[in-house]
Order: sequence, then C-alpha cells, then structure tokens
Amino acid sequence: MNRNSNFIPFALPSIGREEEKSVISVLRSGWLTTGKITSLFESEFAGYLGVKHALGVNSATAGLHLALDAIGIKKGDEILTTPYTFAATAEIIKYFGAKPVFVDIDKNTFNIDPGLIPGKLNKNTRAIIPVHIAGLPCDMKAIDMLSKKYGIKIIEDAAHAFPAKTMDGRAGTIGDIGVFSFYATKTITTGEGGMVVTNNDDYAERISTMRLHGIDRKVWDRHRGKTLSWEYEVVEAGYKYNLTDIASSIGRCQLKKADAFLARRKYIAEKYIEKFNKYDFLILPPRSDNHSWHLFILRINEKKLTISRNSFMKELEKKGIGTSVHYKPLHIMPYYKKTLKHEPEDFPESIKVFKSAISLPIYPGLNNSQINRIISAVLDTGLSNYNGKIHAG
Repeated sequence: MNRNSNFIPFALPSIGREEEKSVISVLRSGWLTTGKITSLFESEFAGYLGVKHALGVNSATAGLHLALDAIGIKKGDEILTTPYTFAATAEIIKYFGAKPVFVDIDKNTFNIDPGLIPGKLNKNTRAIIPVHIAGLPCDMKAIDMLSKKYGIKIIEDAAHAFPAKTMDGRAGTIGDIGVFSFYATKTITTGEGGMVVTNNDDYAERISTMRLHGIDRKVWDRHRGKTLSWEYEVVEAGYKYNLTDIASSIGRCQLKKADAFLARRKYIAEKYIEKFNKYDFLILPPRSDNHSWHLFILRINEKKLTISRNSFMKELEKKGIGTSVHYKPLHIMPYYKKTLKHEPEDFPESIKVFKSAISLPIYPGLNNSQINRIISAVLDTGLSNYNGKIHAG
C-alpha cells in the first residue's frame, strides 16, 4: 500500500524544540562524546529512580551484556529468562558461552511465570533475567524470594518499563542490576541508547570501566584534571559501549517529560480498553496502575472471526493504521531452535499469545482524532469479519 500523510505509524518518538535546542548546544560546545552532559543525565536518572548508580550506555543490549559481565557470568553457566522477548535478552547470554534457559510466561501478564522457575534451576544456574513485557512489571516479589532462596542474581530487563512502579519500587531497581532502553520507540528516547542502574558499588565500578575499553579513567575526567589527558591504564579488555553527550542531551529533555508521556500513554490505553472491552472477538492486555504502556498488546479471538491475525493486520494497514507483533518467541527462531532443540509446544503460553497478538500504536503524539480512527479501524475490521452473535456491553 502507498502510505500517505493520513497513515498512522505504529510508533513515533515525541521530540520537541527542547531536544533540538539541547542537541545544538552540545554540537556548538565542541564536546560530542561522553562528557559532562552524560554525567548530568546519569545523575538525574539515578535521582528519578532513587538508585545509587546510573551508567549511560549506547544500547540496552550493551547494558545487559555489561550487567552479566559485572556479576561474573562465564562459560557453562545457565541464565533463566523468557522466550517471549526480543532477541537481545538471550543473545547476550550466548556472548559468554553461557546457556539461556527459557521459562514460559504467565498467560495473564505475558511475563515470566515465577511458579515455573524452580523446575528450571540446577547447580549451573547463576541468574535470572525477568523481562517487564510491554511495560507491565513482573512479579518481582516472587522472583526476589526465589533469588534469595536459591542464591541467584537478578538482572531486570526493563527496556519497556520506564517509568513503571511496583509495590517495592520502580521497575529496574529491585534486582541486582536493571537495564533500560532509550531506543527510538521507547517511552523516553535518545535515538539509540540505554542506562544500567544498580545500588552495588562494585558492579557500578566494573560496568563503568568495561563500557569504554577497560580504561581506568573516564574520558571526560582525562580532559579536565591535572593529570595529562593521555595518561590512563587499560585494566581490562573492555567494550565500546559509552553513551554520547549528543544522545544524553536528548535524554535529559525526555526525562523531564517522562511523567507527562506516561499520563498520555495511560489515557490512550484506557480509551482502547473502554471501547474494546465490549466485544468478545478482542482480548484485552493485562491492566495495572503500575503499567508504563510502552506497548498495547491487543489479542484477537480467532474462534470468533473469519480471518487470521495476519489478515486482520493487513486490513488495519489498508485503513491507514500501522501495527506490529510482540513477540515471535525465541524458541521458534532458527538459531535457538537449532542450538537449544526446542519444539513450539515446549512453551505453549508464549506461542498462544504470539499467534493472536497485535500491538497497536500508543505514543504521546497520537491526537484524539487518531485514537478514534484506530479504535474504529479495529472494530470495523472485527465486526465485518465476525462469525457469531455480538456480545456487547
């Protein structure tokens, strides 16, 4: 289809004049890479979450890699996570020669099912990576109890979850280390980027060193101290994972808008729920006051429709609505199917959600007219392909 100006894309970043001015200021400063702006962003982010350390990185993938490095993961270790996630969550485990061990999701939350975790543990299990899917926090109380009981570390994949809350604090701050994403579609963005947070001083020091080539001094510190700028030591074989001041300048502006962004996302989610809950051919996503609503994962009940999920999405596209699917489970991806020898039915809840899921647009820039267009398109598509008696109200 030829997309015109009326097409509503699945996702758009909410960038304003503040971000533009901030970037220009950095460009004119003469210092573009990691420096004082990144340091300020880290401090402000840590303050917002109430954690001791926040360390900027160039992606959440890099952050997860650094987190596993910090807790000492090595070849042969096993890390528990969910197959219902993006590729990065599992691939970083493979970087170490370690093994990702999948645990199916809870059918009501789409998050890792804590009740299935004990059955996956053995002497090689070192950590668990719970993923806060769509921005709904996992049952961190149950996961934390299992962590303490079995002596395993928790690395929170909070890529979707800023600034979601739980009864025990912000998502990403409850485990040993939390990792956030600032990718272009996330709840706040730096274009590309991420943040690692922890209250552990040793982990923070290790991550700080390893994110920039294993050098023992920050680049910015080397250029403003009394010691000669070229004097530094490489103490480890590190990585090139630092966040730039250009990206951080955007992030600082976005952070100031985070609460307003969240309020708008919640408003859109409630509008969808209000209109969709009347129809039995639609299955609503889990609801919670703690949700960040990075994604709105609507499921269709194919038993009530004459078209498939994929055909439903094509109809929405014809009506000018962009959608996506989150997620195709990792255990049916060719690489993991080959290396881990899984069958689709090994994780039935993940497969069930994937086959029926449609992610609708949900971002602050959607105006009320667009929200109504999306609602109408979904309902028109469902009603025109309904194979039973409507149960509304």
